[in-house]
Amino acid sequence: MKVQRIHEIESYVKRQGAASLNELCEAFDVSKNTIRRDTNYLIKKGLFEKVYGGVVLKEDNLVSFENRQIKNQEEKRLIGKEAAKLIEEDDLIYVDSGTTTKYLMEFVPPDMSFTVVTNNLDVINTAAQLENIQLLVVGSKYKRKTRSFIEMQNHQILQNFNINKAFMAATGLTLQNGLTNSDMLETQIKKVICEKASQIYVMVDASKFGHSTLLTYAQLDEIDAIISGGAISKEYLSYFKQQNIDLHTAY
Repeated sequence: MKVQRIHEIESYVKRQGAASLNELCEAFDVSKNTIRRDTNYLIKKGLFEKVYGGVVLKEDNLVSFENRQIKNQEEKRLIGKEAAKLIEEDDLIYVDSGTTTKYLMEFVPPDMSFTVVTNNLDVINTAAQLENIQLLVVGSKYKRKTRSFIEMQNHQILQNFNINKAFMAATGLTLQNGLTNSDMLETQIKKVICEKASQIYVMVDASKFGHSTLLTYAQLDEIDAIISGGAISKEYLSYFKQQNIDLHTAY
């Protein structure tokens, strides 16, 4: 029983990238002491790293950007296409790191003028080819696994940008924990952006619903719209309606 549970915990954290101890207690219906023993065993095996309140998958074991990109690729492209419709002339937008947000710039009209702030390498490469776009890059350290720039020595720089639309990604989305992510440095940037942006659009494929990872960067009642594809449960649809969160369906 113990061996099976440890194997299941390993699989769970590998899927999510990270997990809090409370989350694992709830998922496996065991005490926190039991979870601590199990995760300590996996830490000693070199699979996880201990962080405050939980564990994260070691960098060497993270699923690469390329492999994550393959999953639900067509849905992600359609989400990018739908999100591009929300950009208007002279907007100042932020585009988050992620395997879904990377598609946004592919569908922007080439003659539209606006400003892009981003830490997403693929967005940078695409935007750099569009003459009418002003491009601002944030982040001082490149993270190869997510093809994004992380670590801000001075978050005041982000506070200076009057961002009117933020296009955000999430590793998980739940009613209880909101929008979650596994990387602490990425989460710091996401939090500042969500506090500053006038409108927050969340680009997530259907697989992200009902999953929660280590760190919350925003609660759902803080966002303005969800852009997604595929089936969404009635529980989420009801919540979005109650909170006046627009739902843009990509198809």
